[in-house]
Amino acid sequence: MDPKPWLEILPRALANTALLTVTSLAVGLVLGLIVGLARIGPIKPLRIAAAVYVELIRGIPLAVQIFYIYYGFGYLIRKVYNPNPFVSATAAFGICYAAYIAEIFRAGFQSLDRGQTEAARALGLTRRQALRHVLLPQAFRNILPALGNEGIALLKDTSLASVVTISELTQSGKALASLTLRFFEVWTVIALCYIALTLPLSWGVRRLEARLRVRGATLPH
Repeated sequence: MDPKPWLEILPRALANTALLTVTSLAVGLVLGLIVGLARIGPIKPLRIAAAVYVELIRGIPLAVQIFYIYYGFGYLIRKVYNPNPFVSATAAFGICYAAYIAEIFRAGFQSLDRGQTEAARALGLTRRQALRHVLLPQAFRNILPALGNEGIALLKDTSLASVVTISELTQSGKALASLTLRFFEVWTVIALCYIALTLPLSWGVRRLEARLRVRGATLPH
């Protein structure tokens, strides 16, 4: 078996999959936090807009969102900007997963004792300072396992980026299978590559969760 096609295709596919996961997750976390805060905020129009966003995005299949952003929305802006497949896929993944992450953040904040906010304000902290220094660290510690699961799901869902010709693992697996005609070997290696990416992510989340749990237990109450 000639190793040259494997060495030319797989390293780039692994790098593209990892990069797409990291960038999409970053977008999803930031946007999800904003939407999650809007869901529980005091401004009613923002609460309604955030709720509509969550319900709409969660009701549309991810593949359709990728097609819509790259081909549909891309068609409208093509005169001023030529859509980039990687940017479009990152936007689609980030927007989609933000809807789920927003609900995780909302549940995390709502699980906290309301008295903590009142105590923080009584100590002279502004609403923003109370959120940053008191509420967000505790909520993050509570929702970390759920966020880790979303990150793993996102990593596997990056296989859908193949529909806009991004050379991630699934797209590269198709290319390798067509080139070598070793379908069993190729898809076994692709499956192992996904496992090799998800296992360290799962391990890292568990380590971070344990560290935050220990740190939270040592803080004065």
